[in-house]
Amino acid sequence: MGIAKMLTLAATPAVSGRPRDEELDLFGLTHPGKVRSENQDHFLLCTVHQQMVVHETSLPNPDKLPLRGQRMGTIMLVADGVGGSHSGGEASQLAAETITRYVSGTMSCFHASGGGEEKEFFAALKSAAMEAHNAVRAESSNRPGEKRMATTLTVGVAVWPRMYIVQVGDSRCYHYWDGKLRQVTRDQTVAQYLVDVGALPPEQAATSPFTNVLASAIGGEEASPEVLRLDIAQRGCVVLLCTDGLTKHVSDDEIAEHLRTMQSSESVSRALLDLALDRGGTDNITILIGRANRADPANL
Repeated sequence: MGIAKMLTLAATPAVSGRPRDEELDLFGLTHPGKVRSENQDHFLLCTVHQQMVVHETSLPNPDKLPLRGQRMGTIMLVADGVGGSHSGGEASQLAAETITRYVSGTMSCFHASGGGEEKEFFAALKSAAMEAHNAVRAESSNRPGEKRMATTLTVGVAVWPRMYIVQVGDSRCYHYWDGKLRQVTRDQTVAQYLVDVGALPPEQAATSPFTNVLASAIGGEEASPEVLRLDIAQRGCVVLLCTDGLTKHVSDDEIAEHLRTMQSSESVSRALLDLALDRGGTDNITILIGRANRADPANL
């Protein structure tokens, strides 16, 4: 079983208060690309709320009651099925469903306790990833003779003013702020491991035959969740999650330039997708983008 790594990525202090739901600009899409016959990527982009369910009432207009409470958090998730068989898509779907159920319940507890113990939340997120890992392995064991089911998994759980990121595999999370793009997650590939130990120059990682060989995957031989914390308090900062179908064709500099001039999460997602497709679209492509629009001073 892998060990979660707890990392903190600092950023500049908050410039305004917690964004309201209507100030969030969220969008996600997925595309099979131009080569693959099947899309094995899955994604989820959702907000989690407290909710009141009315079963019976004598009130004449229960639909006018404030049934949905404040947003507790936002979940951004991408999963890229491993291998060319149908099982890759099933693995990414199962992992996404499993971790979403686990995280949504954990988020409720974390929010209800007023933030609680952050170490406990880190541990809970690692447990969520391992729950998904075990679920995929269990399903794979029920299919003797078939190729092992496996998937990458990158999840961002935003509980303002922070985002907690769970990483397994080589899908990515990026953070853009003040003209600078950083890759938040570390690719869990053999090529990156060789770079880390000094056996491979960083500039050769992208062209190494090991660049697409995963050292860690949900359902694989080894799953080593990394758990990170990112400050997202700055209005206008952008979080982007994607599978490697995007980064195979579009450079970090190009992503940064598109985010610098973005009008909306939807428009920039579609523009990045078109760019990857124009350059061959050799893999499934999934892109999720989220930001809190800059606050209107009149509402502060």
